[in-house]
Amino acid sequence: MKSHLYHIQLNIDFANRDFYKELMEFMGWSVIFEKPESTIGFRSETNGDLWFIHADHQEDTDYDARGMNHIAIRVENQADINQIQAHLESNGVKMLFGTPLHRPEFASKEGETYYQIMFESPDKILWEIVYIGAKCG
Repeated sequence: MKSHLYHIQLNIDFANRDFYKELMEFMGWSVIFEKPESTIGFRSETNGDLWFIHADHQEDTDYDARGMNHIAIRVENQADINQIQAHLESNGVKMLFGTPLHRPEFASKEGETYYQIMFESPDKILWEIVYIGAKCG
């Protein structure tokens, strides 16, 4: 049997739609479906889709509770992390957990790094953007 990730649905306050659209397009994802009042779907060039759907219920997220902890997007270049960080911070988004941070203990091979940023979206969804590869600079 073979399988792959098809999509992830994130329920959001659709007043925050522009935040997600700008972020996803900045990272090179394409809009594949859009219903302006309730739904927007994005596709990466590699695999899987992310769907943002309007949610009526408002509850806070506890990152240590059971359930999803965070969404991780992997980029191909270490410099991409810094560009995304600058883009987010220019829009008032703060980095969390001391990131950006090199985490070689999470790298796949010796001599590589796991370089990450982590931040919270307006809907309190925890995001990680990560580069895994040769440490540059």
